[in-house]
Amino acid sequence: MVNIYFAAVVNPQTSTHYLALPRCLIAVGSDGNIIWIENDIKPSDIHDTIALRGLKPDEYAFFDYSENPGEFIMPGLIDTHVHACQFPNLGVGGDRELLDWLLETVFPTESKFECPEYAKYAYNKVIDSSIASGTTTSCYYGSLHLEATMILASIVKDKGNFKSLCKCNMDWNCPGYYIEKTPDDSIRDTIKLIEHIQSFPLSHANESLVHPIITPRFAVSCSEKLLTKLGELAASLPHVSIQTHISENRKEVEDVKRQFNAESYASVYDRFGLLRNNTILGHGVWLTEKEMELIAKRGAGVAHCPTSNFYLSSGMAKVGLLLDHGVKVGLGTDVGGGYNPSILYTIQMASTTSKMVAVQAELDEERRRDELKHSHRKHAKPRHCKRACDCVDPDACIDSDSDEGEEVCRCHRHVNCRRRERPPCCCHHHHHHVPPNAHPVPKFTNQKLTVDTLLYLATLGGAHLCNLGDRIGSFAVGKAFDALHVRLDTSGNPAVWGVDKDEAARVEENVRRWLERFLFGGDNRNVREVWVGGVLVGGADVNRGKVNGVGVERENEG
Repeated sequence: MVNIYFAAVVNPQTSTHYLALPRCLIAVGSDGNIIWIENDIKPSDIHDTIALRGLKPDEYAFFDYSENPGEFIMPGLIDTHVHACQFPNLGVGGDRELLDWLLETVFPTESKFECPEYAKYAYNKVIDSSIASGTTTSCYYGSLHLEATMILASIVKDKGNFKSLCKCNMDWNCPGYYIEKTPDDSIRDTIKLIEHIQSFPLSHANESLVHPIITPRFAVSCSEKLLTKLGELAASLPHVSIQTHISENRKEVEDVKRQFNAESYASVYDRFGLLRNNTILGHGVWLTEKEMELIAKRGAGVAHCPTSNFYLSSGMAKVGLLLDHGVKVGLGTDVGGGYNPSILYTIQMASTTSKMVAVQAELDEERRRDELKHSHRKHAKPRHCKRACDCVDPDACIDSDSDEGEEVCRCHRHVNCRRRERPPCCCHHHHHHVPPNAHPVPKFTNQKLTVDTLLYLATLGGAHLCNLGDRIGSFAVGKAFDALHVRLDTSGNPAVWGVDKDEAARVEENVRRWLERFLFGGDNRNVREVWVGGVLVGGADVNRGKVNGVGVERENEG
């Protein structure tokens, strides 16, 4: 049976563009994959369009989501960094920074997962919370316990969600009650878990929904011998992804460089063969540009975790700079450093972070110009560019290129220059000519992230980071139907305005407005249905009994 959905559809395409399709048909086959998409279909043409696709009425089920303004379908959200065993810590310990928080709050909680019954109780709640929040794919960190993480894997399989997960590897700098005894013990349990997950039956789309992922917790908690063995294990399993933390906290960075006698944090993972095209690095707050270049060269990426970065006073990741260096970026809730399990909240914090980074960059530039101006006035007699550049601040157009006082025109890069056309420098001493395309103009660095970019990071960007961009993250023929049915009105969410009466007649121009309201004010009450691989697995309507596993018994609440 083919399921056909008629709705307004939001479909991310690139980091700067998404499609807002007010009248779209999506057909999903029995294997959960999208078999065709038709855009701009009038309601009167729906059944003719379906017939032209060769489907008879008894060969498909039709679901109409166009009845109420403020209702749309979008790809499921992707959480690229989350600790399943830290959900009990939600909202606890934010007055500490990372390393103290781990010792005093996290490790005592994670040690409880030694008890299988506790693990079963907790992990069932974790997966239900994830689905309710609209997350269809997650990269989970488990505790160090083999049995508990096997339980997590089995729960994920039974609930039909798409997850990557593994136990943490940690044999160094950890408390005695929560540490692996030897590197060999750690590797042995990791191999057992990988084999356990790989033994699961395939889905109806003939693919695994649960994927193992090699997980050195972070370099601080791993001995050189363990990292060496994990690198060897990773080399023997090139299709198994790797996840770990990097440059979250300044003290952590210094500890790693000292512990491994390394130039940089990223170079440590690279040394042990753990930096490659399927490596997901959590945080990256304090990465240098040289590290970003290395990460991009290896094809690895960064899970941006802004909620946790603020909560634990870690800092603000330069997401724009990462993107401009060609680094793959997705979003992570980082529960329990992040105190909200919803990627929607992470989107909001990512937006706030980018705005603060932009403000800080502007202040830094103003401060730099003020210091330069003061230095010129104090140490040199006034000099002016011989070309009238019409600058607001002519003194700032002159820079000193050497101790001899060589003058160079800076008009071409001075933010206050009002000239639109920028002829060659007219000063006596010239820089060598630089081809205009030698250094790409930054698109994202120190800029506020747009709705288009935020949506991309939460969906298709996360999919690419997880090396799943050909399967999930957007709607396209052949991809899995991982999707959310979103509705803004009648949800009981006071942060969502809903829909004005006159918006019904202006659907085309309002789909984008609906998306923005959802991203910045929505929560699980607005996530009415959740599909993974074409299978309905949750959502607010499912929990209220308004739908069933095959068809939708929808109420007209408009």
